[in-house]
Amino acid sequence: MAKQWLPLGTWGKISSRAVRSDGRGRPKKFEAKARYRDVDGRTRRVAAWGKSATEAENKLRAMLKTRTRLSGSAEIKPESRVAVAVELFLAEVKELGEQDVLAPGTHQTYRYQCDKNLVPRIAEIRLVELTTPRVNDVIQAIRNEVGVASAKTCKSILSGSLSMAVRHGALAANPVREIKIRGKTRRRAPRALEEDEREAWFELLRQDERAVRADLVDLCKFMLATGERISEALAVTWNDINRETGQVDCSYQVQRLKGQGLVRRRVKSAAGERVLVLPRWALEMVLARWKPGTALDSPVFPDSKGGFRDSHNVQRALRNARRPVGGQRRTELGQTLKAHRRHAGFAQTQIVEKLGWRKTRISLIETGRVRLEPEEAVALADAYRLNTRDRAVLLELTELAGMRSLADEMAWVTAHVFRKTTATILEDSGQTPRKIADQLGHSRISTTVDEYVGRRARNPEAASLLDDALRGIHEQDRQPTERPAME
Repeated sequence: MAKQWLPLGTWGKISSRAVRSDGRGRPKKFEAKARYRDVDGRTRRVAAWGKSATEAENKLRAMLKTRTRLSGSAEIKPESRVAVAVELFLAEVKELGEQDVLAPGTHQTYRYQCDKNLVPRIAEIRLVELTTPRVNDVIQAIRNEVGVASAKTCKSILSGSLSMAVRHGALAANPVREIKIRGKTRRRAPRALEEDEREAWFELLRQDERAVRADLVDLCKFMLATGERISEALAVTWNDINRETGQVDCSYQVQRLKGQGLVRRRVKSAAGERVLVLPRWALEMVLARWKPGTALDSPVFPDSKGGFRDSHNVQRALRNARRPVGGQRRTELGQTLKAHRRHAGFAQTQIVEKLGWRKTRISLIETGRVRLEPEEAVALADAYRLNTRDRAVLLELTELAGMRSLADEMAWVTAHVFRKTTATILEDSGQTPRKIADQLGHSRISTTVDEYVGRRARNPEAASLLDDALRGIHEQDRQPTERPAME
């Protein structure tokens, strides 16, 4: 019987053997090899080495898979499972990230969403079995069970994977194209800090020792002065600032990558690569931070060791500033509720599940980080089955602890609000949308206008113009008219 030939891009049986031993005759190096049929049709022997047979075989498999992917000979067939197309798509995304075409974090995000939400629901379905209704059911399930953002990401992964299947001839059309994801709530209008709110925010920061230690005052000022994203502001080094002209190069960002730690890399879009001019007061503030002997490649806003800061840590510091541990009464209320919960024999997870609250709500209440609403206090009193006396004490303490503080008024402020505030200030000063978009690093003006400029009135001049044009009609209706005489 003739020997069966290998399909293109596949390999035969992998075998391994010891090729080197130590002085005692124990093997210390192994070789794994297999026959591989290359894209040109020729069959070649491919080998890999390791300290054990298993290590050598695993390295060889990884090498063969990479060779198959790079040669473009990996074939997707109608009977292939969705997982095959997804893995090939993710490999392509990873390669584009390594070439700096896509942000490296894209592959990490896609991999996380794929493993957590997509693979368990659809990986074993064969491509020929996919229909738009079936794919829609999967995406809508992710939307309802996990969230809109995860559903959109999973839709992007599936769309790219199935587009690849179309190119391979495994599908006639991409069934993802017609799927729509509706948000659970109406999109909120962009909100920016008004002048009095800006003053209140910095007053809050100056009063908070943790915020001062976290260097939030100058950092927030810098973000307002430039409109930079927090990851961009943290990436600015002294080399990026021209002390004479006040220009700052905003072409970099700090990002944490799995297996690499904090990485300073160029922003992902050409529009984001921009040079801005600092306001005079901002340049004075930055120059005041300079210390002789500081390395020019060190960040302007360093961590305690002089290195780059993680934007996630800074965002946590901002959250703590706008949601600090409450005063004595709020702390006392949290401790009281914790004692009642433990006495009732409940864990935090059990209570939030029973009441249908967010997972972190009980933790935030018991640590005094959020205000407890009266109706929430009643719900907790019922859940813990408090007696009349304990219920009255709890409700009274809730009322006393419910007095709003400055931090409560600033609870909506996030790092992105500073970008929106910068955009709104420029728009109120008469800057064109194109100029504002260039300041923020947006390629599309619509993104700036719809998502970043916080406006209460879209067109305040319209009322005056319409008043002048149409007042005459209204005045005619207000004039008394003569009624015909009654016979």
